[in-house]
Amino acid sequence: MRRALIRRGRRWLYITHRWIGIATCLLFAMWFVSGIVMMYVAFPQLTDRERWAALPTIAWDRVLVAPDRAMAIAGVANYPRDLRLVMLNDIPVYRLLDWDGARKTVSATDGHRIDGITPEQALAIARHHSNAVHPRLIGTIERDQWSVTARYDALRPLLLVSLGDEGGTELYVSAKTGELALDTTRGERIWNWLGSIPHWIYPTVLRRDGATWRQVVLWISGICLVVAVTGFWIGILRLRLRQRYARGTVTPYRGWMAWHHLAGLIGGIFVLTWMFSGWLSLNPGEYFAGRGPTRDMTVRYAGHDAPQIVATFQSMPGAGAVEARFVWLGGHPLMALADHDGRQTLADPETGITKMLCDDEIFAAASNLLPNAAMTTRLRLLQFDDHWYPHHNERTLPVLRAGFDDPARSWFYIDPRNGDILGRTDNSRRAYRWLFNALHSFDFPLLLRHRPAWDIVMVVLSLIGAIVSTSGVVIGWRRLRS
Repeated sequence: MRRALIRRGRRWLYITHRWIGIATCLLFAMWFVSGIVMMYVAFPQLTDRERWAALPTIAWDRVLVAPDRAMAIAGVANYPRDLRLVMLNDIPVYRLLDWDGARKTVSATDGHRIDGITPEQALAIARHHSNAVHPRLIGTIERDQWSVTARYDALRPLLLVSLGDEGGTELYVSAKTGELALDTTRGERIWNWLGSIPHWIYPTVLRRDGATWRQVVLWISGICLVVAVTGFWIGILRLRLRQRYARGTVTPYRGWMAWHHLAGLIGGIFVLTWMFSGWLSLNPGEYFAGRGPTRDMTVRYAGHDAPQIVATFQSMPGAGAVEARFVWLGGHPLMALADHDGRQTLADPETGITKMLCDDEIFAAASNLLPNAAMTTRLRLLQFDDHWYPHHNERTLPVLRAGFDDPARSWFYIDPRNGDILGRTDNSRRAYRWLFNALHSFDFPLLLRHRPAWDIVMVVLSLIGAIVSTSGVVIGWRRLRS
């Protein structure tokens, strides 16, 4: 009876791997090849530095409306999530982002609400971009491959402008607010069709519905994980290191089957970890916490929630600034200024006088982030640590780290230049860092400190995975033909 059950179990093990593998082997091949592309070409996005470089200098002499008045005109009941002063071509405007995701734009010259811009205005905005040569309006789009995610919903529709440069840069301008939403280059668009789009299963028709896309990818990656587990199991069962097969080999197979068997054993662990970590990246069961602070945390850190901030601009602050952001820190108002090159300074929002924050001032405000926990760590990091490093994202140094004794052992990373909370991590996020970033992207400190060691390891392992999956494609095709 026991032997019969073992034989039946093995038979179903082979059947499961064979037929699900045939159905998914092309997906495996696609993931390994596209993963190599993604190592060097990221999905298009507009960074703060790119946005600042494309903005004109603030015309302070035309700012006649104070932020308090702008918030009243916008009708916000609480201090918004983000309030900044920038130029809309030649007009200074306040941009407000509320906690519900709503975006509002108010003229800083006469206080009127701006609810839309013309194509001519979009072209004028695009001319300030550093790559602008001969801007040309392509058209109005609601959603395309590069603006497919929900983060752009409040800005739609989008006016697409070609800048006419050698790199084929295309700029997305919100038809509602005139904000710069995104820019892409020809190289990014081409390489992402070989990288992120197939790797994330990211066609517009599917990705436009975030919930459906997430479920589809969860199920596909879960099924592929079954293929990886059964394949590695079979590989071990069929391997003979001591009592070898008749030809003195460790595998009973020849040709493509031998390649599939041996490459699967060599790279099997990595295929398993990549599949498992890729499945975890979608946060099944919502186990892992969010990356940023909640609204309640932000309000406690700011020490202020009323829609008001004193700012008279009598002294024409921030010469050369392209953006002025109005924030509160520990009950004190601040104005964070940024110029074309990304240099940031702080100023008093009433007088415009430049000021510096001290670490103690920031930590004092940070102590209110978690009301039922005590701050146990106050560090100024001068080097990157295991959880704050620049491999996939822009990360600044120095950075402050405030740690708490709450059950989740929360850490907050804070920019000492302006007091911005740059990130939050706790036990669940730290587990995610090792279960996803380490297993999927090989973000191990030793490899990251000795590049191109990371590149070599990732490319070699990806090629082994490609051999496993390509041989599986050939074997599957032959099986189907027969």
